[in-house]
Amino acid sequence: MNVIEKAIQDIENGSVNEGLSELARIEKQADHQMKYDIAEIYHSLGHIEKAKKIIDELLMLYPDEGTLYALAAELLIDMDQEDEAIELLLEIKEDDPAFLQAQLLLADLYQMQSLDEVAEQKLLLAAQKAPEETIISYGLGEFYLERGDYIKSIPYFKKAVHGSEPIPNVHVELLLAEAYSASGQFEDALTYYKEGLKNHLEPNALFGYGFTAYQVGDMILAIEQLESLLALDPDYSSLYPYLAKAYEAEGRLDDALETLKNGIKVDEFNEQLYVHAGKLSFKRQQPEEGEQFLRKVIAINPSNIDAVQTLAAYFKHNNLFDELLDLMTHMKEYGEEDTLFTWYEATALKELDEFEDAYKRYVEIEAHFKEDIDFLEEFGYFLLEYGMRAEAKKKLQQYLIFEPENADIIELLESLD
Repeated sequence: MNVIEKAIQDIENGSVNEGLSELARIEKQADHQMKYDIAEIYHSLGHIEKAKKIIDELLMLYPDEGTLYALAAELLIDMDQEDEAIELLLEIKEDDPAFLQAQLLLADLYQMQSLDEVAEQKLLLAAQKAPEETIISYGLGEFYLERGDYIKSIPYFKKAVHGSEPIPNVHVELLLAEAYSASGQFEDALTYYKEGLKNHLEPNALFGYGFTAYQVGDMILAIEQLESLLALDPDYSSLYPYLAKAYEAEGRLDDALETLKNGIKVDEFNEQLYVHAGKLSFKRQQPEEGEQFLRKVIAINPSNIDAVQTLAAYFKHNNLFDELLDLMTHMKEYGEEDTLFTWYEATALKELDEFEDAYKRYVEIEAHFKEDIDFLEEFGYFLLEYGMRAEAKKKLQQYLIFEPENADIIELLESLD
């Protein structure tokens, strides 16, 4: 073990001050290569000023050394001096061994400044100079993935996967799986998720694997991966809706509802969980619990149309017209206006024998629902009950345009004639 390694070991073992003191002592008598090595160590430890002091001294001695420019630029980036870092990197010539590293750093810097086209040019230039370099293929894949150009990222990630040198702390198979999944190529995504997770159990990848399996309809695999994620990180809130849906698809309704309840504990403002739990409670013949879930989400967000419509449909289906009218009244008080809400209000008023107010609501929305057969039928029967036979006949005739074979409506119109 050389003296630098000994100092590093001291720092890693908790003797930080002793290790730093030893590095400072070594630096005073070190040759230029050792000084560069010490600067890299300072950089990795976060002692940026100490590293920069050494590199600045070495640059005075080696003004054409691209490796020094590259490290100096990295230090400037850590010091939030991006423009100065770019100037240094642009000094590195094409025939310098550090040129490729400079292009990668420049690409990162230009991306930070939202200059994506310039960043892309730097990466493509690097790929042209060294087409077999795994790190450059990876860099281009990551660049396109972050931009949402998933199709473009795939060939570069595939090249990086099969590259001769692995990239430390990077799991390219999982990134390739993400790109395949995001572009809708789910079967290919499953292959690379499976391969990548053998070497690295990572929460986002587990979720991606489970979600992709759900997308292709493999609920058993989806449940397996999402349950693994749940065991690994129960606070990963995005897993709960899909795990519940997968359970439901397999007929495991109790597990699905329990999952939704646990998800609500993790993310109490996730409206999707409440709505799904409400619908599932109705499905399990537990209407009171379903109503509670839906009322909670409406309290959180009165604009949640799905929750309001689900609760309103439940009230209408079960002839709970007082509750339906009360719900629609509350929606108006919240300032929520929707033609479907007005239809529900009209229905409730009709069933509660408030014919005049019901008629006003139907007329208010009839232009919006002029091609909706359910509305035309309901409004037609209402007009007939309200004594407006001629108007009722028109609405039922409009109904027959869309449903010409309905024998009941045909018979009713004949009787009106």
